[in-house]
Amino acid sequence: MKKILFATTALVATAGAASAEIALTGSAEIGILGGGMYGDVTQFHTDIDVTFTMTGEADNGLTFGAKVDLDENGAFGNTTQGGETYFVAYGGARLDMGDVDGAFDAAMTEVNVAAGSIDDSETAHWGFNGNAGLDGSYDGQIATFSYTASGFSGYLSTEIDDAGVFDPVWGLGFKYSGDLGGTALTVGIGYQSGDQAAANASAALGFAAALAYVPAPGESAGVTLNNTVAAYETASALLTGSGPLRSEVMGVSVKADMANGLSFALNYSEAKYADIAPLDETESHWGIGLGYTQNALAIGVNYGEYDDRYGIDGLQDKGYGLAVAYDLGGGLAAQLGYGHSELSSGGVSFDTDSYSLGLAMSF
Repeated sequence: MKKILFATTALVATAGAASAEIALTGSAEIGILGGGMYGDVTQFHTDIDVTFTMTGEADNGLTFGAKVDLDENGAFGNTTQGGETYFVAYGGARLDMGDVDGAFDAAMTEVNVAAGSIDDSETAHWGFNGNAGLDGSYDGQIATFSYTASGFSGYLSTEIDDAGVFDPVWGLGFKYSGDLGGTALTVGIGYQSGDQAAANASAALGFAAALAYVPAPGESAGVTLNNTVAAYETASALLTGSGPLRSEVMGVSVKADMANGLSFALNYSEAKYADIAPLDETESHWGIGLGYTQNALAIGVNYGEYDDRYGIDGLQDKGYGLAVAYDLGGGLAAQLGYGHSELSSGGVSFDTDSYSLGLAMSF
């Protein structure tokens, strides 16, 4: 009832616009999670999110709108993104700005199909690629222009370094969505490029230092493994916290949804990092996903594998995920998720996992 009253009040407040609408939606989750990624301790999980969506239409047919996700907002800064998005569209042409997908991500399809979980365990494993490409290289504020006609979509995007130090990241992507004998087929191809040599060099040195662990005389294999894992985690933190690293990424994806409830997805991509040891190899990734939906039940499994991860020769990440969901009706669903990850390099390997079980609510 509160949602209805709020929406009605908002609509009255916008009287005078040619056509305007304000929608309030939300989601919440409760449950438990655990596994190696959570320190092998079972924990409670609670999460809530509220999204405001505003749309309108000008007298000449131009549509426009904005959306803010209060779970991610960053005080609505005008030169950064915090979960808010904006768009202007006319016919098949559309401009999106803010916390939006770049051309690479917009064109590519992920391999998690059919079902999800409250903590996304099925996509949290180290072999999963969310196809973000170079998105987020700077402040995450992205501008993407798209044009769609007869099932074909083209995308052009850019992300700018507000400090003016590095060149912009540019992206180009194409996607086709259509029906092939009762099968919904989606094919995408994407490319992104950026010139962040200085940032790459700095991060490469930090990564090399983190991985340059030399076991002391007499150390056991277990101690060596633990230090290798610690070095890997330190290096990963450097990679995610030191600014842009990848200078180029390209990929292709295919997804098919069949009338019998089966779905299939496949993607492949390559990424280049700094041409400085140890980040001087071309990283490759491939992933595959299978799903099945029947009435209220949905099941999805996926597997992915990185070779020469982060451009390091011989470093391999791989993993698989499972998600099962049962729709209880009215916006309530029971969800189960599991993910297993494995790292291997130089004959040393390490694995971990995560799981979750709970209820997802949509309002």
